[in-house]
Parts: sequence; structure tokens; C-alpha cells
Amino acid sequence: MRYLVSSSQMKEIDRYTMDEIGIPSMVLMERAALAVAQEADRAAGGAGTVLAACGPGNNGADAAAAARILKEKGYSVTVVVAGKEDRGTQERKNQLAIARNLGMDVVEFSDFIPGQYDVVIDGGFGVGLNRPVEGYYREFLEFLKKIKSGYTVAVDLPSGVDSDRGTILGPVRKADVTVTFGYEKLGTAVYPGKAYRGRLVVADAGFPGKAFDHAGASAVTYEEEDRERLPARPAYSHKGTYGKVLVIGGRNHMAGAAYLAGLSAYRIGAGLVKFLAPESNREILQTLLPEAVMVPYGEEGESEIPDISQITEDGTLEQLCKEASAVILGPGLGRDEMAAKLVKSVLNLACSPVVLDADGLYAVAEHKEFTRYFTENIIITPHLLEMARLMDIPVEQIQGNLIQTASDYAEQYGITCVLKDAATVVAGKDGNLYINSSGCAAMAKGGAGDVLSGVIGGLLAQGMDEAEAAFLGVYLHGKAGEKAAESQGDRAVLARDLADCL
Repeated sequence: MRYLVSSSQMKEIDRYTMDEIGIPSMVLMERAALAVAQEADRAAGGAGTVLAACGPGNNGADAAAAARILKEKGYSVTVVVAGKEDRGTQERKNQLAIARNLGMDVVEFSDFIPGQYDVVIDGGFGVGLNRPVEGYYREFLEFLKKIKSGYTVAVDLPSGVDSDRGTILGPVRKADVTVTFGYEKLGTAVYPGKAYRGRLVVADAGFPGKAFDHAGASAVTYEEEDRERLPARPAYSHKGTYGKVLVIGGRNHMAGAAYLAGLSAYRIGAGLVKFLAPESNREILQTLLPEAVMVPYGEEGESEIPDISQITEDGTLEQLCKEASAVILGPGLGRDEMAAKLVKSVLNLACSPVVLDADGLYAVAEHKEFTRYFTENIIITPHLLEMARLMDIPVEQIQGNLIQTASDYAEQYGITCVLKDAATVVAGKDGNLYINSSGCAAMAKGGAGDVLSGVIGGLLAQGMDEAEAAFLGVYLHGKAGEKAAESQGDRAVLARDLADCL
């Protein structure tokens, strides 16, 4: 597990380390600069030309210090600064003075005509940037973006990226590698910021664990070792040990969505899967997934089911919900009146965790009053457009504030919100936050969301709590996508490949 911090938390870690513990800023800076210089040296292969672009803050000081280390290794180095040398933080003044004392070339960017370089070190702006860059400093970022080089190393995060939201606040030079210090920043874990960071290196700059414990972290992301969080499978067990998943969906012409959810619940380890679906889809679902139990309703061949009295008044729906360890509600459910009634009934009846996905979310968006049935055992899994419908806000507003959107909705209703994107954000009902780091573009196919709902439902059935099932489910879903891409290629992966790669 890896921790991610906000700009305010990182500033507090910095402050606490220097003011309360007593480690000088320049000591931390030397370690940070060494990590940046090592990445630049690795890229250049031991020789070449380097341009270090230094903004007005401590990121600029880090870049200047890294440039000095590279000069001592034999590189031809130029330091280009934004603003007068006697401006900016004291650390930057000190580092530029050291560079001058060593005879290094230090010049203001507005007086500099750049050439071509083997490596550019982007030390423009770090976690302190929180508003759009205008005027003189925007010109600096435009200058930085246009420099020609074979490789770019960003200091802490690419200049112009908002460290909390990942939004773009000015012209951004895309990095090949970003060397961040102590802990990953939220803004390089979500898009669009993540698209500019390149490979991420989290360098140890010397922050004590006590400083982190004091400031805390905003979010976590999972790594390979977190596979061990999967529920154990003891030798002395049976199918009931691993829970029962009820999939409600698969209406006419949409049996595939329910199938993918059921298949994925089985692939992730659930003991038993049941489908509640129309009689007309019995043959399809039982052929595709004979391991599942089919609970049909309606007459064979009937194209529309007029109401749900036949599965509610006789207690069938209530009994199914009662027996289920987890319910997946929505894949291929349809968007008609009956679907809405089913969603309302299940939200009212279910005592087990419910994964609300796809057409189930559409019903809630159309009938906002259904949210009064939300309880702490609800997990919603919207993509951006579905979230926009739920909240009646533009998609662009969500894209600009992905983390806050998920957190606010989860807090408002006391549920778990899985906000799906290229870097999915999961907000738990207790305020805990997960940002996914697995997955790939091969997963951008119809049905991938149904697979995810099945994975989360299967983990819930095995006894995981809502937030943990969502965190781990999203991570493993992404890893399955990576594995599918290895064998099928980025373009050819189908949703069922994701399920099979679990």
C-alpha cells in the first residue's frame, strides 16, 4: 500500500520536520536534489548537456542543487531562473549563490536563448501552486514547454499541475519521469495530471515517520503485496463458505451484462451465483454460465414484463435478497418503469450489501427519491456521465474535481462511491479514500463495468466490508486488464477476457 498526500499535508510534513524535529531544510534539499540528479544521469548515460529550469520556490532550489551535482559529475549545465536571483525563497537564493560560486551559468529565462539539451530538469512549481498561472510566470512555463530535449525530469510534479486535483493551471511540459519527495501527491495520481508525470519515482528525502504520522495522508493506492488482502480459502470449506451473489438484471437483449457480472463474481471466488432475470433469457444465461442458478420470472418469449407483482407479492424477491450475501443490481436491467420498481424494491428489501451499477444508477438518477433507501451497505459504481446524472452537474465539473466529487457524494449519503475513470477514485462512507493505480487503456470496452460490479460483489459475498471490497476490487480489476492486454494486445481485449484473467 502506498500513501498519497495533499498539498497542505505535504507542507505540514515539511514544516514539522524542520521546525519540530529540527532537520534543516538544506539537508532535506540535498537528498531530494540527489534523487533528481540520479534520474537525469541515468537518462543521459553519464555525459551530455543539462538545462535546469528554476521557479521562484523550493522546487527551483531543488533543480539548482541537482544541476550542481550533475556539473560535478562532468555534465555541461545551464541554470535558467524565473525572476531575479535575489527573489524567491531563501533556499533558492542559497542554491543559486552556490551555483555562482562554482562558476555555473545562471541566467534569467527572459534573457536566455535556449538550444537543445539531453536533459531538462523542470523545477518550476511544486505543491504551492494553487491557482492559474498568468503573466510573467506563464511566459516562463511556455518557455519551459518549448525547450527541446531528449528527456525531462520533473521535480516533485510537472510545473502547472494542481497537486490536489490534477487539473492543469498553465502550460505544462510533459515529463518522462517525475521524482516526488516523501509521498506521492494526489494531483499526479488522477487525470489529467497523471498524463503529464511519466514514470513516477517516490524518493526518500529524509522525512521522519513521526512527521507523516502527525500530518496524515489523504488517500491510499494498492500495490502487488495488497493481493494478500484477498479472503482466505481454508481447506475445510464449501460453497456456502464463500457467499451467495444475487445478480438482478439481464433483461431482454441485455443478458450479456448480467452474465459478465455473474462470471466475474465466480472468478473472484464467490461460492454461488444466482440470476434473477426474465424467462426469455433463461437459455442464454444458463448456456453461458451453467454454474449459476437461474430464477426466472415472466412467461417464455414475453418481450415486456408489465409489473413486478409476480416476484414481490409472493415473497420471491424478498426471499432472494434475504438469502444473498451480496446483491448486484443493475447490469442490463433496462430503463423502463419495471426496472425502476425493481430498484426501489431491492433497495428497500435488501439487508446485505448492494452493488448499484449501470441501469440501477439510471433509475436512481431519474428518481432521486430512491436515495432515501440508501444505507451504509450500498456501493455505487458510476462512470463520469452516470455521476453527472446522479448529481445534475456537468461532466466537466466532475472531471475537474474527481476526488472531491466522490468524497462529497459518499459523505452525503453515507455510502461507498466508486467513481470510475482512467484512475478510479473510491470514497468510503467513513471518509477513507482510494485512488487506483492499476489498469490500462485496453479496458476501455463495453462490459468492463459489469465485470467490476461482479468483482466487488464477489468480494462482498466473501465477507469483506464495503470500502475494502471496493478498493481491492478496483485494483484487481485493473490488474486483470493489464494481464489481458499482455496476451490480447491493447485493442483486442474483451470484457470477458478481464473476467477470465482474474
